[in-house]
Amino acid sequence: MSRLGNRPTWLTFDCYGTLIQWDEGLLAAMDKILSAKGDNIDQPAFIRIYDQHEHELEEQRPHRSFAQVSALALERAMGDVGVAFDPTDAEILTSSIGRMPPFPEVVETLGRLKEAGFKLAIISNTDDAIIAGNVAQLGGHIDRVITAEQAGAYKPSQQIFRHAWTSLDIGTEDLVHICASPHLDLVAARDLGFRAVWVDRGTGRKAPADYRPDATVPALDRVLSVFTAAGWM
Repeated sequence: MSRLGNRPTWLTFDCYGTLIQWDEGLLAAMDKILSAKGDNIDQPAFIRIYDQHEHELEEQRPHRSFAQVSALALERAMGDVGVAFDPTDAEILTSSIGRMPPFPEVVETLGRLKEAGFKLAIISNTDDAIIAGNVAQLGGHIDRVITAEQAGAYKPSQQIFRHAWTSLDIGTEDLVHICASPHLDLVAARDLGFRAVWVDRGTGRKAPADYRPDATVPALDRVLSVFTAAGWM
């Protein structure tokens, strides 16, 4: 038997970085925001500062919408590098997220998985209104979308995953989660014990030292061969 075990009914997906080109889209959005300021700012370094603020804000209570989190994280990051923040900067960022496109192989792969009989859901650290533009680009293959807005919590919190499973009326034995984010999704897989396939797109992000994904692939289409080897397709 495959290490993956029994065939699940549902495949759940992280969205940004797994299905949608997050790093590329975020860099383009930050370039648009920062270039208008006329400052020579190291954009990758700036994004790291922004990410740190974003994750810290997502852990705070009371829960903030992702639109609020991203705006406040952007304001704080710009303050850290001495650049003036304007509310229109946050609007540029949030409006750009929903337009970020899928990776080239994603839509066809999702279609193949649907044809194989899997149900497909997204579990994402975002708001319903923001992710709607991304889901619209996924070929109509997604059956359900669960967001941090709906759950009132962000990954890697157990709350958002448990909310998703309750919404889908499934247990952990009836799903496999497919994700690119080690510090959000793989940490949750380790702590909650659900099966996970890691899409390691070569970003340099590392899986937790004390956790091994059930499978690792370099792009989403490679899950097809993994599932075929498991006898699922």
